[in-house]
Amino acid sequence: MTLIQTLKHKIGFGTDGLTKRKTVTFGDTTAVSDGRMWSFLSVFVLSIAWYLGSALELVNPIFWPAPSAVWDQFTAISQDGYRNFSLWEHIWASLYRIFVGFALGCLIGIPLGFAMGLSELMRGWFDPIVEFFRPIPPLAFIPLVIIWSGIGERSKILLLFFAALWIMVIAARAGVGSVKLSKIHAAYSLGATKRQILMHVILPNSLPEIFTGMRVAMGICWGTVVAAELVAAESGVGFMIMAASKFLATDIVVLGVIIVGLIGYAIDILMRKLEAKLIPWKGRA
Repeated sequence: MTLIQTLKHKIGFGTDGLTKRKTVTFGDTTAVSDGRMWSFLSVFVLSIAWYLGSALELVNPIFWPAPSAVWDQFTAISQDGYRNFSLWEHIWASLYRIFVGFALGCLIGIPLGFAMGLSELMRGWFDPIVEFFRPIPPLAFIPLVIIWSGIGERSKILLLFFAALWIMVIAARAGVGSVKLSKIHAAYSLGATKRQILMHVILPNSLPEIFTGMRVAMGICWGTVVAAELVAAESGVGFMIMAASKFLATDIVVLGVIIVGLIGYAIDILMRKLEAKLIPWKGRA
């Protein structure tokens, strides 16, 4: 091994000249790993604190139940169900409402955001509407959706649709605005039509912003599902939480909260994986 090869080996260079290791420097986000070890440690510490707090009776079980009580409720509800529905039916009911409301929000919000980003008329017409409704919490629409759609399934989906719509409009509009003008000029110089520029320049370069908006919108929808299931629901994780709270069954409430958190985290991880798979050029242009 020559002296140059030895030096390359010690500092982490391969024969292809690319670094195999990278020194983490402040501000270099590409050099920061996912910190999975710290994530496991965080969950472990919180679990131990919860167990010790209940074992030493530092907190009244009515206010915060022991892990064993929550596990017992999980086992019982998994086997016998809760309020005429199994645990998985409650979970599926919430997921169905979220996915339908989220999909409708994307279906209308993304084209509207593109139109606002590309047309002065559309931006001027819809910008006051979007900016007016965007800060309003989805919970404020509960009385209106009951009047408009009754207390059936449509009212819950409509509430989740409102939660996702404005976020997707702003994300799509921001995505259009983030496209570099030099790329559009280059496409025009090569003879591209407006349709080709939209499909092959604007859309691919807008996808990172759109996916970020989708992740935020999905999180908002999942957090809103508890309020959505206040509207005369008979199933769903939010319904479980609200029904149990009326009888101070905090073990079921905590179980519902844990289920909401775990599913929300799983959905976010899935969307991260999809983003990495579908948009490999993110951050490279």
